[in-house]
Parts: sequence; structure tokens; C-alpha cells
Amino acid sequence: MKYKDLVFGVLIGFCTAILGIIIFLEVFTFYDPFNDVELLKQQGILGKVVTLGAILNIIVFFILLKKGKDVIARGVILSLILLTIITLFL
Repeated sequence: MKYKDLVFGVLIGFCTAILGIIIFLEVFTFYDPFNDVELLKQQGILGKVVTLGAILNIIVFFILLKKGKDVIARGVILSLILLTIITLFL
């Protein structure tokens, strides 16, 4: 049961990061989040955009802790660690 909660937390973390990336690109830049990914990669700012998009995970983490969903919150932290490793290779 805890394994399912951990995987669910990782999925929540990745979905929240993707949502954060889309919101950041729509609100603060002129880039299209669905078409300009290659352009962001060529300019070398894709990793920075992923990092800024992952800020929403901190909010989700504290909400889950407040509700007593500790294992799901651990999954969100695990997704942050995985996003950090992915960002290193972008």
C-alpha cells in the first residue's frame, strides 16, 4: 500500500512540475510551452525553466504534510530529486 502511495506522489510531483512549466512559460515569457521546447534547449535555458516549474512541488509537499499524507509527500520529494537529475543532463 505504501508503494502505491509513493508512486502516486511521484506522479503528482511530475504533473505539478509540468503544470508549473506551462504556467511559467505562458505568464512570464513569450515562448509557447508546446512548440518551443527545442528552442529552449538550443538556448540552454530548458533546465532553468524546469527548475522554476518545479517550485509548485514545494507547495504541494506542504499541503500533503498538513493533511497527513506523509508517504505521498515523500513521493513528491522523490520526483524533485529525479527532476534534479534530469535537469543535470539537459
